[in-house]
Amino acid sequence: MEKTLVIHPSDSSTDFLKPIYSGLENAVVLTGGLTKEEVREAIEKSDRVIMLGHGSPFGLFSVGRFTSTNGYIIDNTMVDVLSNKPNNIYVWCHANQFVERHELNGFYSGMFVSEYGEAYYCGLPNTPQTEVDESNNYFARLLGEVINEPLSVIYEHVNWNYELLTEDNPVALYNYERLYLAE
Repeated sequence: MEKTLVIHPSDSSTDFLKPIYSGLENAVVLTGGLTKEEVREAIEKSDRVIMLGHGSPFGLFSVGRFTSTNGYIIDNTMVDVLSNKPNNIYVWCHANQFVERHELNGFYSGMFVSEYGEAYYCGLPNTPQTEVDESNNYFARLLGEVINEPLSVIYEHVNWNYELLTEDNPVALYNYERLYLAE
């Protein structure tokens, strides 16, 4: 049985991502309280890593939930252990730059609008919070529906279904155009 590790720093603004992994059996979910070295050891023992939350081109923010970090729980110091795992999932703002710079494999996002302020910043002014929430919740539900499938199935399912929302939801369109797969 595949050992899945979920790294999702506890942060109420990213709680909408929980349905992605809520249906996983036997997954280890890390939300904080560990050192970076302990997280590294958990990654080494896992077959697949799902990383979710806020981030930048340099990695996944620890949002103060993990100890002994430089502000990131996933950064360039974790690339060597992540590179041995071809089925990872990276969902944070600008994860594409991290994944591509380090030539990693997986399903990943680019800039991902998940809050009203991000919508404004990304050229979607006057976007109601309801559209942001609709996009967030639909994306998480879609990914959660196929989380145990191969990456190609995940990518096709999420892309095909998420696209259905793009006609009426500019946030979904923005995010849809920034979903990637590298195998």
